Amino acid sequence: MANVTNKSFQRLAGKVAIVTGASSGIGRTTAKLFAQHGAKVVVAARREAELATLVAEIVSEGGEAIAYAGDVQSEEFAKSLVALTVKSFGRLDIAFNNAGTLGEMGPSTDVSIQGWNNTLAINLTSAFLAAKYQVPEMVKQGGGSIIFTSTFVGYSAAFPGVAAYAASKAGLIGLTQVLASEYGSAGVRINSVLPGAVDTDMYREMNSTEEAQGFITNLHALKRVGLPEEIAQSVLYLASDDSSFVTGTASLVDGGVSITRA
Repeated sequence: MANVTNKSFQRLAGKVAIVTGASSGIGRTTAKLFAQHGAKVVVAARREAELATLVAEIVSEGGEAIAYAGDVQSEEFAKSLVALTVKSFGRLDIAFNNAGTLGEMGPSTDVSIQGWNNTLAINLTSAFLAAKYQVPEMVKQGGGSIIFTSTFVGYSAAFPGVAAYAASKAGLIGLTQVLASEYGSAGVRINSVLPGAVDTDMYREMNSTEEAQGFITNLHALKRVGLPEEIAQSVLYLASDDSSFVTGTASLVDGGVSITRA
């Protein structure tokens, strides 16, 4: 992705952002895009080495970023991530809560309770914990934008074998709507982005053969899967003041998979 060199086009100038799940895929790409648009970025994930590489890339391109490695399932991590952000950069304007997992897959009646609980903890409870500490900080300063990564799976379409994933990601939409209704008057906007299939490690894990990838590709009206950069651009919109009248939405960025029947 080309760097944003003209500061007049920087849509997040002066803003501070958290990005979780930033070590790869959509999170990594979005963190770099946020920095290119002028945001100071705190990147978080479990993999410390990958985060260090990401920070080095952002800094080498003229941006500002720090990393914080940890487990999004931990309430203490959610709390300390916000505290570190405010201590380092003085405020919190944007949070892209993107960390997630496919979780245990297989027929729904075969999914273990541990697999079910782990998937919900990573995909849904972690988002609740993140918002629990992000929202009050944004309320203090008069507003902000929080974005969750949900999916079209379990919302506008379904696939067998992903019950825990679909349920947890659908739960994010309910969380989005409630938070938006609670904190809109305080200037805090909450939205979810719902990607279609995106060419990431998670996509390739779920669709490991050419046959499977061909099937998924054909489900999309555009007859291709998305790129992380394309999802990042939609997240940038929701993070920026360009979407100042947008809150409580489940924003489909799915290549037309939701409307395709042929």
